[in-house]
Amino acid sequence: MSALNNTAVRLKPLATPAEWMRARRQWSPFYAFLLVGAALVVGLILLVPAYLFLRAAGSEQATIDTLLSPRTWTVLGNTLLLAGSVTLASTAVALPLAWLTTMTDLPGKRFWAILAALPLVLPSYVAAFVYVSILTPKGLLQQALYPLTGIERLPSPFGFPGAFLVLTLISYPYIFLTTRAALKRMDPSLAEAARSLGASPWSAFWRVTLPYLRPSLIAGSLLVALYVLRDFGAVTMLQYSTFTRIIYNRYLAYQLDTAATLALVLVAVTAVILTLEQRSRGKTRYARLSSGAARRQRPARLGFWKVPALAFVSSVVFFSLIVPAAGLAYWFWRGWNQDWAVRDLGAAQNNLETLSGLLQPAFHSLSASLLGALLAMALALPIAVLAVRRPGKISRFFEQVTYASFALPGIVVALAFVFFGANYARSLYQTLPMMLAAYVILFIPQAVGAQRSSLLQVSPSLEEVGRSLGKRPLAIFRAITLPLVRPGILAGGALVFLTCMKELPATLILSPLGFSTLAAQIWSNIGEAFFARAAAPTLLLLLLSSLPLALLSLRDE
Repeated sequence: MSALNNTAVRLKPLATPAEWMRARRQWSPFYAFLLVGAALVVGLILLVPAYLFLRAAGSEQATIDTLLSPRTWTVLGNTLLLAGSVTLASTAVALPLAWLTTMTDLPGKRFWAILAALPLVLPSYVAAFVYVSILTPKGLLQQALYPLTGIERLPSPFGFPGAFLVLTLISYPYIFLTTRAALKRMDPSLAEAARSLGASPWSAFWRVTLPYLRPSLIAGSLLVALYVLRDFGAVTMLQYSTFTRIIYNRYLAYQLDTAATLALVLVAVTAVILTLEQRSRGKTRYARLSSGAARRQRPARLGFWKVPALAFVSSVVFFSLIVPAAGLAYWFWRGWNQDWAVRDLGAAQNNLETLSGLLQPAFHSLSASLLGALLAMALALPIAVLAVRRPGKISRFFEQVTYASFALPGIVVALAFVFFGANYARSLYQTLPMMLAAYVILFIPQAVGAQRSSLLQVSPSLEEVGRSLGKRPLAIFRAITLPLVRPGILAGGALVFLTCMKELPATLILSPLGFSTLAAQIWSNIGEAFFARAAAPTLLLLLLSSLPLALLSLRDE
C-alpha cells in the first residue's frame, strides 16, 4: 500500500484539453515563423545601436567628457520637459475631441473628425515656420494688430513656448486616432450596465470608459513622446536645444563620436520611458468576453453643452489646421505675385513649368511612402501578435526595441546605414531598398502600436473556438483575427505613410541619385530663405497626404 501510495504521489494528473491545446500551440510552426520574422526586424533595428557603440567606443575620452558635461544634462532636462509637456497637453486635447466626435450628437462630427486628424500631415518644420512668420515680434499677427491696437511688438515665440505650441498642435492626432478607433469598437453595454447600477454619466465615463481606453491612450501617448524626442525641424526653427538639434549640429561639425554618445543617451532615455510604459499596462483585460452581436453606441445628447463643444472642436481645428494652411496660402500667393510675377506670357509659361516640375517629386514621395507603409504593416504583425498573444521576456524585448527605434533621429539612422552600406553592402548603398529599410526602422512603432491596441480588444476565446474545431493557427489568424484587427492595421499603415511623406534626413542621405521628393524640396527652399517658393511643394505635400487619411476616416465610418 505504501509503495502504491508513493506511486500515486509521483503520477502527474492528465492535462486538460485547454492545457493540451496551449502546449501544442506553443510549438506551432505559425508562431515559430512569427518569432523568426520579429527577430529579423529587431536585428535590422539593432544595426543602428551597433553603429553608435562602435563610434562611442572609438573615443573613450570624448564619450566620458560628453557624459559628464553640464551641457548634456541641461539638454536632457530640456528634452524631457518638452516631451512630457507635449504628451500631457496632447492627451488633454485628443481625449475630449475623440469622445465628442464619436460618442455624442455633435453636429457634423464626421466632418470634424476628418479635420481634426489632418494636422498629422504637417511636417514639424513647416508648422514651425508658419507660426514663426505669424508670431515673431514683427510678424504677420503684429502687422494685422497694429492698425487696430497700436501694438508695435509681440513677445518672442522662440524657445520652449513656441516648440510646445507647435508640437502639441501637430502631435495630438496620434492620440486622437487611436482613442477614437477604440471608442468606435467599444461595447455600449459596458457603460449601460454602469448606468443601470446608478452611476452618473460622468462616473460611468471615469470608471468604465476611461479604463477601457487605457491601451489606446498609452499607445498614442507613447507615440507622441517618442515623436517629440526625435523631432528636429520644430526645435531647430524655434531655437530650443534638445538632443536631436545638438546631435545634428555635432554631425555638421564632424564630431561623430560626440554625436554618437548623445544619441546613445537618447536611446537610454527611451528605454526608461518604455519600461515605465510597460509597468503601467497592468494585467487588465480589454477584450469583450460575452456573447452577442455588436451594435452602435447611442449618441450622448450634449444639450446645453453643444455650443461649448463646437467652440472647443472648432478652436482646435482652427489653430492646428486652418492657421497653418492660411499661412501657406499667403506665402504661395506672395510668391506667385513677387518671386514668380506673371507679367507676360513667357513668365506665365515659366510658372506653369515650375508647378509641373513638382510632379516627379510628388510621384517619388507617394511611391516611397506607400512602399514603406506596406513594409511596416507586414513587418509589424509578428511583433504585435507575439506581444499580445505570447507575452514574455522575448516578445517584450522585441516590442521595446521596436518602440526605441522611433526615438532615433533620422540622421543617425541614415548615417548608420551609410556606414554599413559602404562597408558591408555596397550593392545596396543609395538605393530605394536601403531608404525603405530606414523608413521601417524609424516608423514601425506606429504600426506596432495601432496593431497591438486592436489585438488587445480581440478576445482569445474566439481563437480557442477555432482551435477546438481543428483549425491550424495560420488559418485561424487569417479567418478570425486578421479581419477583426484590420482597422488597426490600416490605421497604423496610414500613420506610417503620412510620416514617410514628411521624413527628411533619411530621405536626403539615403535616396538614390536624382530621387527628389517634396520634403527635400521644401527643406531646400526654407534653408535658403525662399519661403514663398517652399509654399507650393508644401501645399502639394499636404494635399497628397490628406487624401489617404480622409479616405481612411470615411471608410472607418
